[in-house]
Amino acid sequence: MSDNWQIGKAKKKGIKKDLEYAIVVGVISKQSTEEQVTEYLDELEFLAETAGAVTVKRFTQKLPHPDVRTFVGKGKLEEIYDYIEAHEEISLVIFDDDLTGKQTGILEEELKVKIIDRSTLILDIFANRAQTAQAKTQVELAQMQYLLPRLRGLWTHLERQRGGIGMRGPGEQEIETDRRIVRDKISLLKKRLAKIDQQAQTRRKNRGQLIRVSLIGYTNVGKSTLMNVLSKSEVFAENKLFATLDTTVRKVVFETMPFLLSDTVGFIRKLPHHLVESFKSTLDELKEADLLVHVVDMAHPQYEDHIKTVEKTIQELDSSNKKTLMVFNKVDLYQELYFDKLLEEETRTDLLNELKSSITTRYDHEVRFISALKKEGIQDLREKLKSMIVDLYENRYPYQPKTW
Repeated sequence: MSDNWQIGKAKKKGIKKDLEYAIVVGVISKQSTEEQVTEYLDELEFLAETAGAVTVKRFTQKLPHPDVRTFVGKGKLEEIYDYIEAHEEISLVIFDDDLTGKQTGILEEELKVKIIDRSTLILDIFANRAQTAQAKTQVELAQMQYLLPRLRGLWTHLERQRGGIGMRGPGEQEIETDRRIVRDKISLLKKRLAKIDQQAQTRRKNRGQLIRVSLIGYTNVGKSTLMNVLSKSEVFAENKLFATLDTTVRKVVFETMPFLLSDTVGFIRKLPHHLVESFKSTLDELKEADLLVHVVDMAHPQYEDHIKTVEKTIQELDSSNKKTLMVFNKVDLYQELYFDKLLEEETRTDLLNELKSSITTRYDHEVRFISALKKEGIQDLREKLKSMIVDLYENRYPYQPKTW
C-alpha cells in the first residue's frame, strides 16, 4: 500500500489545499462606468489570487440597478450557468458587490456552486493573514457583524437547538437562536477587543517623547518594502493584497535623531464597513502619529483613485489635518511600463522630470519620488523626512536641547 499522505515528511506541512477555480461577476449600473467596473474586477481578480483562487472568466452586465433576487438578470444568470456546466472545474462565483442572504441562497440554488461577494473575500483574506490576538479578534468581529443580517441556516454547528429540560424556548425558531448566539459572540469580542486596545494604549504611552511617523497608503503600494529600507529591518513584504495586517512599529535613528516608524494595514476601495469599524483600533497608530507618509504606487493606472480612497479613510479617522509627506513609489516600474525602451537617456530624464513637476503641482503636501525596491531617491527622502521630523521636535519640545 502506497503512502499517499507522506506522513512524517519534513517538507509537508498539513494537507495540501486544492486550487479553486472561480468566475467573477460585476454590474455596470447608473453609479459606475464600464471602465470603473473593469478596474474593480481587475482588483477582484487580484483579491481572488491572494485568497488562493484562479479566475477563469469574468461576466459583466449593464443594469439600472442589481436584481433584488439574483443580482444579475435572468438571461445573464443562464449564461453563467451554461459556462459553469461546460467547465466542471469551476467551484466558485465571486460577485463584486455585497449580496444579501436571500440573493446568496437563490444564486447557490440556481448555479449549484459556492457564491461569495467582495466583502466575504476580503474578510477571508484578513482571517488568513491575521497573526496577533488583536488582528484575529478584529477579523472575527467583522465576520460576525457581516454575517448577522445574512444568517440563513448555513451553520452546521447551529443546526440543532440547545434542547432538553430547562433549555426549551417558547417556540423559538432556529434562525432566532442563531442570531442570539451571534449577538452574544459580537458582545464578547467587543469586550475582548476593548481590553486589547487598552493594553495597546498603555504600550503607546510607554514609548516616551519620540516623534511618530506612520506609513499609510493603498494596499500593495510598497509600504512594507519602504519600511524595510528606512528602518533596516525585515518586515514581511510580498506582491499580494493585504500582505501587512498587523501594525508594525520600529524605532529608527537617522544619524543621531530617533523616531518611531509604523507600517499600517493598506486601504482598498469598497472595503467592508464592518472591517473599517473593527480595524479602527489598529489604525489608532495612525491617529497617534505626528507625521503621515502617504505612499502611492505611481505605476498603477488608477493611482489617483487610490489617493482619494486613502484620503477619504483618513478623514473618517479624523486625521486629515496631520502633516503629510506624499511618496510616489515604483518610479522604475512606471518607466518600464510607460516609456519606450528605445528612448535616449536624456529624453527619458526630461519626460520624468516633467511628470514629477506635473504631479507635484497637483497636491498641497510635500512630494518625493522613489523606488523602494531599487533604493532610488531614498537619500533625498531620508533628508526630507529628517527635516520634517526635526521641525516637529522643535515645535513640540522648544526648550529641550537636541543632540543631533
